[in-house]
Amino acid sequence: MTFNPPPLIPELGVADLERSLAVYVEIFGFTIHVQRPDEKFAYLIREGAHLMLEEAAGPGRRFHTAPLERPFGRGVNLQIAVSNVDALYIQVQRSDLTILIPLEERWYRHEQSELGNRQFVAIDPDGYLLRFFSGLGRRPARS
Repeated sequence: MTFNPPPLIPELGVADLERSLAVYVEIFGFTIHVQRPDEKFAYLIREGAHLMLEEAAGPGRRFHTAPLERPFGRGVNLQIAVSNVDALYIQVQRSDLTILIPLEERWYRHEQSELGNRQFVAIDPDGYLLRFFSGLGRRPARS
């Protein structure tokens, strides 16, 4: 079977890979595609969304231009499409993760129409913002 990764795959430095894997797999619903425990690295996939996690202080080559300080994800907001955002929201609510923006319906203007998302934003253990959404379709733009 041929593996065709998407053209963009974020790689996030995390403080504790095992803790992050527990969140990303058990709460967010990703599966581990590749794991290299000796390098403290994991490649995750959920419904076509690809993401890599590496322990920031782990062994091997690291891609950091400065020391990481909490929250690690300053200025980063990863939007991730999921088929059932309502079910995922319930799962996240049952965890001890912080929900920055509760489940909402939001419409974004695109030319003469609007694209709708049902979405929420959660904060992972290292401070990365994850905006999970299910699409609501398109409608004419409102004035």
